[in-house]
Amino acid sequence: MWANRYLAFWLVTLLTVTLALLAGGQFISWGWVLVPLALCALGVRDVVQRRHAVLRNYPLIGHFRFLFESVRPELRQYFFEGEMDGTPFSRKKRSIVYQRAKGEVDSRPFGTELDVQQHGHEWIGHSLSPTRIASHDFRVTVGAGRAQPYSMSVFNVSAMSFGSLSANAIRALNHGAKKGNFAHDTGEGSVSAYHREFDGDLVWQIASGYFGCRHADGSFDDDKFSLQAQAPQIKMIEVKLSQGAKPGHGGVLPAAKITPEIAATRGIPMGVDCISPAVHSSFSTPVGLLEFIEKLRLLSGGKPVGIKLCVGHPWEFFGIAKAMLKTGIVPDFITVDGAEGGTGAAPLEFVDHVGMPLQEGLLMVHNTLVGIGLRDQVKIGASGKIITAFDLARTLALGADWCNSARGFMFALGCIQSQSCHTDRCPTGVATQNQSRARALVVPDKAERVYRFHQSTLHALQELVQAAGLPHTSALRPHHIVRRINDNEIQLMSTVLKYLQPNDLLDGNYRYQVYEQFWPIARAESFHPSF
Repeated sequence: MWANRYLAFWLVTLLTVTLALLAGGQFISWGWVLVPLALCALGVRDVVQRRHAVLRNYPLIGHFRFLFESVRPELRQYFFEGEMDGTPFSRKKRSIVYQRAKGEVDSRPFGTELDVQQHGHEWIGHSLSPTRIASHDFRVTVGAGRAQPYSMSVFNVSAMSFGSLSANAIRALNHGAKKGNFAHDTGEGSVSAYHREFDGDLVWQIASGYFGCRHADGSFDDDKFSLQAQAPQIKMIEVKLSQGAKPGHGGVLPAAKITPEIAATRGIPMGVDCISPAVHSSFSTPVGLLEFIEKLRLLSGGKPVGIKLCVGHPWEFFGIAKAMLKTGIVPDFITVDGAEGGTGAAPLEFVDHVGMPLQEGLLMVHNTLVGIGLRDQVKIGASGKIITAFDLARTLALGADWCNSARGFMFALGCIQSQSCHTDRCPTGVATQNQSRARALVVPDKAERVYRFHQSTLHALQELVQAAGLPHTSALRPHHIVRRINDNEIQLMSTVLKYLQPNDLLDGNYRYQVYEQFWPIARAESFHPSF
């Protein structure tokens, strides 16, 4: 806030002098009087104020420190940032999204800019006998055997709520999803009127706040859920246990930020803080979670129901797996969110040091399902910094059936990674409820960009799969991805990573320390281990 005031002051000062000069000197005498007086007043204020030590010691010129600090991100991004620089997404990765979304040429001349000798560099092995695949519309069936299974694209819009994103952003995402025939996850903020406008396929996320299906006290309402879940547009139901941006952390939407539209969408009152608890009130054990899933499946008319989580304690997910075996209730899918996910603002400690990264979380979920003999019944989605076709191919090869992307589609909408999502001052109208900012996002244009990004990325994935000599993305395996270990050694990911064999856990073949140590103490009746 102060940086903006400083910038405004200097701009006004400059404008005053400029106008005086442009007026042919008519007001030049006033300018020479007023400007020094204003500077003197500001200098006195700097010396007597008690908030900033820099200004007390360096009146007037100390303001340059705050001015330069306020524009540092912009200067870095536009003038000093290299193609491989920039976090959390490099300029190169952002650029590929922009180019594909706009339908521009996305090829690169003169060879790779990557250091192929760098430890950790990865690539996909190619075949001397490439295949020819008829279409890039790769799909996976979720909920096979249910009353309403869903044929899902392998690349979809990850969970982002109305409230976090603007109405126009939701419209554009859903319009693009409709045109490209892929899924749009609602996020925990429920299904808004803007989700329904273009009738694109929806995955309705149910989190601990039960928004859109709650009683006045915040508990789950069966009737409200059933009424909304049976809408044809809603294809799947996702119970969110945690998210990569802030696993284990609840949330609060301050009353001042709750608009009538958000209140109506979430089913919450105006003038009261909206609380998203850290835990669900409908269940407290792994068995209870699966019973809740079965209830949602029945209330929705037999639609696929699954869970989303960022993996934390291994024994907790093992407890869910044991509950599957005990109850016979199996979720139709599990969406694994990596700790590198980040559309939700969160405390720094949670962003940097809580939650399992996608590779390790995906591997644990995949291995556990293989080890208990249920991998063929449960599909796995994955999300966490997935942008390019190689990101997709790699994640699918490691064990996922499909991938979701949040920030990738935000870039397609025009996001410039200003990282101001939590300030309500998004410069491109994507992550804001400020109407004057949101109107900058033109829905038809951005919907087309969302569609083109999706199509172009899948086309690139098709070319990678063909080059690998495979018939479909479902044929990708860890041995198709190669990693450089050191200067003189490379290994297949099937060697780098540890995989269980079918029924290993049922047979007591734990193979690796994490299963040997934590599988025996996991319990279906509690998320707490039996130490």
